[in-house]
Amino acid sequence: MAFEPPRRLVKAFGETAPDGDDWLEKLPEAAERAVALRELAVERVQVPGGRSSLVVLVRTAGGTLAVLKLAPRRARPQSERAALAHWGGLGAVQVLDEDATEGVLLLERLHPDVSVRSLPEAKALLEAAGTLRRLWVQPPAGHPFETVAQRTGRQADAMRAGAGADPVVAPLVEAALAAREELLAAPPEPRLLHGTFRQSKVLAGERMPWLAVGPDPVVGETAFDLARLVRDRVEDLVAQPSGASTTRRRVKRLAESLEVDQERLRGWALFRAVESGVRARRVGREQDAELLLEFASWL
Repeated sequence: MAFEPPRRLVKAFGETAPDGDDWLEKLPEAAERAVALRELAVERVQVPGGRSSLVVLVRTAGGTLAVLKLAPRRARPQSERAALAHWGGLGAVQVLDEDATEGVLLLERLHPDVSVRSLPEAKALLEAAGTLRRLWVQPPAGHPFETVAQRTGRQADAMRAGAGADPVVAPLVEAALAAREELLAAPPEPRLLHGTFRQSKVLAGERMPWLAVGPDPVVGETAFDLARLVRDRVEDLVAQPSGASTTRRRVKRLAESLEVDQERLRGWALFRAVESGVRARRVGREQDAELLLEFASWL
C-alpha cells in the first residue's frame, strides 16, 4: 500500500524542518522496508496521527494487533524505545520486537481513537494523573536520557532569542527563565519522566484501562512532567470567564493528588507554557501562541 504521510505530520514537519530534511521524502520507502522485514499485514495509516511520527496499524504474522511507528532522528525514537523497555509495560505501551532499527518501533496496539481526553474533564485529569504516577520510577544506571536541566537549557536559549524580537513577550520570558533558575538550584530526587505528557497521550488498552504512549523521556523532577498536564484543554480554560481561578485550582489539585510541591509545579507550568508559546509564535501558529501566553500570565 501507499504510506501517505497524514497532513498533520507534513505540516508539523514543515515547521520543525524548514531546512529541507529528507526524512519525509524517504518515509514511504522506509515504511515498506519495515513492514517487509517484520512480515506485517498492514491495515491502515492512523489519521490524523501525530505531529512527529507516522503510525501504521498492522498485524503480525501470528495475528497480533500492533502499531508500527516511524520517527525521524530529531524525535529521539531510540530514547523512546529505551524508556518503554525500562517501564516494561507498567503504565505505558509495550515494545513488541527486539529489532532496534533506527527510527522504527513495533508496539502493542491500544485503542488509537480513545484517549482520556474523551472523558469529562475531572475524570480525565484523575485517570491521566494516575497513569503518570506509575511512570515515575528510578532511571536505569548509566541512563542515556537527556536531563531536565539540559532540555530546558536549550529551550531557554531559544526563548531569549525570541523575546529579543518581541518586547511584548519579554516580561513573561524573563519570569519563566527566573523560575527555571530557581527550580534547578535545588531539585528533588530525579525520576524517569514521560517528557511530553498530556491527556491525548493516554490511550485505552486491553491489559490496563489506560496506558501512556509517545514519550520523549527526560530525567528530572516530577513537577516538570506534571506541568504539561496543568494546561490540558487550554482553549477551554481561556474561553472561561473563570479561567485564571480554574487554572490555579487545577495546579493545587494536581499537586496535592500526586504529592508534588505546588510552587514547583506552578513554576514549571509557567516555564513550559511560555516556552511553547514562544515556539508557536516563531513558527507562525499565532492563535496557539496567544492561548499559551495568556494561560502563562495567570501563573
